[in-house]
Amino acid sequence: MFAQVRHQLCPDLAIDLGTHQTRVAVGGRGLILDEPSVVAVDSESRRILGGGAAVGRVAKQMIGRTPDGITAAYPIRGSVVHDFDLCEAMLGSFLRKTGRSKLGLKPRVLMTVPGAISPVERRAVTNAAERAGAGDVFLIEQSRAAAVGAGLPISEPIANWICQIGAGTTDIAVLSLGDIVVRRARRVAGEAFDEAIAAYLRREYSLKVGSRTAERIKHEIGSADPLDEELVVEVSGIDTAGAVPRKAVITSEDVREAIAPVLQIMTEELRATVESCDPELAADLADVGLVLSGGGAQLRRLPEYFERQLGVPVRLVDDPARVVIRGTALCVDHFRQWRPYFESAA
Repeated sequence: MFAQVRHQLCPDLAIDLGTHQTRVAVGGRGLILDEPSVVAVDSESRRILGGGAAVGRVAKQMIGRTPDGITAAYPIRGSVVHDFDLCEAMLGSFLRKTGRSKLGLKPRVLMTVPGAISPVERRAVTNAAERAGAGDVFLIEQSRAAAVGAGLPISEPIANWICQIGAGTTDIAVLSLGDIVVRRARRVAGEAFDEAIAAYLRREYSLKVGSRTAERIKHEIGSADPLDEELVVEVSGIDTAGAVPRKAVITSEDVREAIAPVLQIMTEELRATVESCDPELAADLADVGLVLSGGGAQLRRLPEYFERQLGVPVRLVDDPARVVIRGTALCVDHFRQWRPYFESAA
């Protein structure tokens, strides 16, 4: 009885703490917050600007445009806590925005983490959430949450292969009978695409661009395989020779050449996953294929690229950027059923 009343006053929360985006869902109600994982702070005092309000969308607008005394920072890098104090402040701001805690009760929280982070990194995530105002904190691997959110039949005796490509980490797993059989994670994902594009423009066009411009190029014309009609975009940057503003026209072929090494690393990780499987599971993968999820998986013709490289069917889930928070929210809604697969600091 007390548990039911407590749940009504302070429902459980699902949090997908991503490198570029943080999403929060309330048990039984779905997604209620979707904000950039950015904080704007005074460089000396490390205090958040605007009395603690410069978090999320407000802070992201400042990236690349701040004076020397102000920093717009990402507290999460590679899907793990990079700056503990800023992460705590950011989570605290997001939890307050949910407005779900009443009578001093702290919500039970389920948070996502990559599959291959260290115990110290896992503890940092838990501590940051607890200090931000969470009650009991549980962790779930991103690949498992993505598989649940994608509706894969992971409880059945058949292999389910998922590749979750976020901003900071590519998380790969093969699941069967409700658990992860093989897992691999590499800190090469969406950000690596952006960095590769920026490096290519500097090398081939003598043009220096910021991370946001590189990300925009990826979204507007990026592709993993040739397009029926190739795309172009005009970008502005700084000429590396003359140190003056300059524009250049970039093609989708340029972007493919830039990101090819990153795609090759992802392909090698996927092949290594198959090599780690038992022959029976590997045989299943040839039939059921690979499922792609995550914001980084929205690159044009990425399923076709992996199909060509791996020789198995590949499909992209619906709404790939939110599949992890969707799966985490489902696990919160059926907490008792999924509890054996959560990690707790207790």
